[in-house]
Amino acid sequence: MAHTKSQGAVKGNRDSISKRLGLKISGGQKAVAGNIILRQKGTKVRPGDGTSMGKDFTIFAVRNGAVGFKVLRGKKYVEVLNG
Repeated sequence: MAHTKSQGAVKGNRDSISKRLGLKISGGQKAVAGNIILRQKGTKVRPGDGTSMGKDFTIFAVRNGAVGFKVLRGKKYVEVLNG
């Protein structure tokens, strides 16, 4: 006879829900003001011209234009350029 009564297979057999992080609009694509460009944990990429950062490090567009990326002094930036 079993020593445990009708439990699941294994206690530790669970996985966390994915957080859907990453790039939402690629470089060169058009962004409308308010569009989310990048979801991240921490400041892997920093906001540049035409973008802003939310409290959960989400970078979003504050104006319409094309999304661009640049590296300045070893740090990555995302920006929204008019056009």
